[in-house]
Amino acid sequence: MISVLSRLMLACLLLPCLWAAADAQAVSFPELNRAIPGHQDVTYLDLAKMVVPDLAAGDDGFYKGSAPIEMRHIIGGDEGGSPPESINLPNAAVLPVKAGGKDRLTMLFDLGQAQDSAEGFAVLALYDLAGKPRLLDATNVATDRNSYFRDPGKLALGPGDDALITMSMHFNSNQGYVSTMLILVRDDRFEPIDRINTFDENVCAYKRTQDLTFQTQGDEKPHAAIKATVTDATAPSGESCEEAAPQAASHDISVTYHWDASKSRYVADSDAFEKLSAENEKRF
Repeated sequence: MISVLSRLMLACLLLPCLWAAADAQAVSFPELNRAIPGHQDVTYLDLAKMVVPDLAAGDDGFYKGSAPIEMRHIIGGDEGGSPPESINLPNAAVLPVKAGGKDRLTMLFDLGQAQDSAEGFAVLALYDLAGKPRLLDATNVATDRNSYFRDPGKLALGPGDDALITMSMHFNSNQGYVSTMLILVRDDRFEPIDRINTFDENVCAYKRTQDLTFQTQGDEKPHAAIKATVTDATAPSGESCEEAAPQAASHDISVTYHWDASKSRYVADSDAFEKLSAENEKRF
């Protein structure tokens, strides 16, 4: 089971990315005991307790609880690990979104790992704050050990709809594994668009990175097309190593998702990311 200290160390490594997301797309990390703007009698903790009913502040600054409510995994089927037996939550990420022309609030709770699980348990929750706050949907979005909103956090698909971007990851001494979820909010429910796996490695002879970016294209109705691009770059280190250094190289791998009205979902225009994931597995 990954320790709370390890989770905090990883979060510190990611702070520059998270702050960039906060500046660009209003991801924030408010104290859970703070009142929600426009609802002075409701705190973020009240929203969190809709997910973990017995969550309460501990003496060490963490919020503690037991089991979250029952929920599906965003991918469906038998995907997903189990929540830990006890929860130590330092905070949660908060991101306002548009869904069906309505204002909604999302919160991402990384609850940690069960002792016998290879991946974490992270709850993405959707709230309606018009009137008395309500929990509309909650799903486990963890596909690896630690989960976050990925910069830019959300993408505008039109004037009244956003897609969300979350990421799960872990790393060892010279390898980094990242799984990114692209998620649609439709009819006040989370729906997966795609899962994109990338892999970085840093060895003596070279460094190879796979950076992922998103952009929306055109004014397709009812949702704009989404173009995702992985820039796969290799840079020799210049060090004297036992293995020969590869040549410097960089190329882009792109997939565009278009809304398919007949299937009522986004559809990828190629299987390029599936092939990339398969190629990466051979390098693990």
